[in-house]
Amino acid sequence: MLKQIPVSQLEIGMFVHKFEGGWFDHPFWKAKFVVDDDEKLAAIRESRLRGVVIDTAKGRDLTPPAVAAAAEPGEAAEAAERAPSPAARRIRSIKRRTDAQLVAAQPVSLAQEVETAAQIAEQARERLGKVFIDARLGKALDVRKVEPVVSDILASVRRNPQAFSGLMRCKLKNEAIFRHALSVSALMVALADRMKLSGPEIYGSGLAGLLLDIGVNYLPQTEGLAGGDYRARDERLWQSHVLLGYRALQNDDNLPPAVLDACLLHHERIDGRGYPQGRAGEDIPLIARMAAVCDSFEFLLAGSLGQPPMDPAAAVDALRAQTGAFDEEILRLFVETVGLYPVGAFVELASRKIAMVIDEDRKDPLRPVVQAFYSLETRERILPHRVALAEPSEKERIVGIADLAGHDLPADDQLRELVFLSACRNIVHA
Repeated sequence: MLKQIPVSQLEIGMFVHKFEGGWFDHPFWKAKFVVDDDEKLAAIRESRLRGVVIDTAKGRDLTPPAVAAAAEPGEAAEAAERAPSPAARRIRSIKRRTDAQLVAAQPVSLAQEVETAAQIAEQARERLGKVFIDARLGKALDVRKVEPVVSDILASVRRNPQAFSGLMRCKLKNEAIFRHALSVSALMVALADRMKLSGPEIYGSGLAGLLLDIGVNYLPQTEGLAGGDYRARDERLWQSHVLLGYRALQNDDNLPPAVLDACLLHHERIDGRGYPQGRAGEDIPLIARMAAVCDSFEFLLAGSLGQPPMDPAAAVDALRAQTGAFDEEILRLFVETVGLYPVGAFVELASRKIAMVIDEDRKDPLRPVVQAFYSLETRERILPHRVALAEPSEKERIVGIADLAGHDLPADDQLRELVFLSACRNIVHA
């Protein structure tokens, strides 16, 4: 029997069937579970929820003391405040952070968001590292460890859709395996938002992005270096990572089915030539079709199978050239999300200068903000300067993707980091 009660009446042993409130009104990503410890109970009581629906067939019903206590709904919270446990303090910390994210979710510039994105990335790296290590050691996965990562990335993407992905694209210090997971998660969130999916679906998309390649951690370590490119070793071995990851995630029976679908099926193709099941068209779940685009884009940026890393704009062109691989409508929306010239792309301007895209123009994605730093006429570096191509008075325009070969410039990845971070610092301190 389902019964709606205020959070003040919730007790250990009750089965929560539904939360009465918004997606961000509580610190949980799953909505159906038994309240089996003080930590969960404190989290719900201190949340912004209006109430909960309990299922008395699966857990405890209201007891007379709880009914009597309804007249004083603040009593339990006041008692917890007088003698807070470590768990209660941690829950309050999570709640304060969530509240701060909601307040700060107003749009900001890429330069303003980069510093926050860097802090999120570092914290996320630590959390993901623990999950990946557990996987390598054969331990059961605790998906709850990465829940805060999804919330933080979602908040960052909503403040600025390009900052987190742009930072991951241009920053060197993050190891490849973590950078890939974080980048795909941010792209999945931004794409899901562009597709106008619901809050839980956007959240699930971000979680799927983090866990898509968790199966790589179960591949034999003798076959490749940790975080290395297993695809270059043995194609069948590499393909097994989707099933290995799927089986590992199945152990969490509260994980959204869409996340499992994304993990298992993100290498399927629309034309039916993918793996592991050879599905085609709409027989591939929506979230897996989304993941196929985001995951492939990030692999192109990283380089693989003897191919050097691609420029972000070249990677967009490469995705569009893969006939039969992707859902055309999803790919179109993805290109709208990252832009024809994504942050980090090196472009040639009409003035014969080389520049790098450092921000988007939300009203005119074909004319982003760039940082010019090299003259093709003099073959010399020039004083870096920002050019907002969409400004009405600006006559400059992009003529194509820049070829950096043969010029006295640092390696592409080093140059990308230097230009991106220096441009952001200059804007912040201007």
